Amino acid sequence: MRVPRYFLAAFAGTMGLAILGGLSPAFAAQPTVEIIALSHWPVQDALKPTRAFLGTLAGRVQVVELDAESPAGEKRIAASGLKGHIPILLLINGSDRFKRPDGTEVEFKDFPAKASNPLGLNGTWTEADFEAAVHAALGEPAK
Repeated sequence: MRVPRYFLAAFAGTMGLAILGGLSPAFAAQPTVEIIALSHWPVQDALKPTRAFLGTLAGRVQVVELDAESPAGEKRIAASGLKGHIPILLLINGSDRFKRPDGTEVEFKDFPAKASNPLGLNGTWTEADFEAAVHAALGEPAK
């Protein structure tokens, strides 16, 4: 059976767009980052680098902020399957987890990993982990 040339050209063009669309961040959906956090000063201070980084991505990432002690914040934390006192929860497209290139997984919960956090509420994540996860959600290599 002979296939008309116009069919092959249309098929090739469609496949090219599909491939480019799959690789190009311009066609990817805008990632959503949710910051669910307590309004207390140590939490807000710990989130300054996170907010500064997100500020550099203005218009490329949708940012939603909720007070963890508000009814909406408590409901969102519960919907994530978490319980207890959670000072910080960061969700990227609904997920609080990220797999590092070395295969270890971090959870964007509690304070960033460092020894000086109040009450020892140290998480497993670093600001570099968060930035890498957002870049991955944008379809970009980590910077």
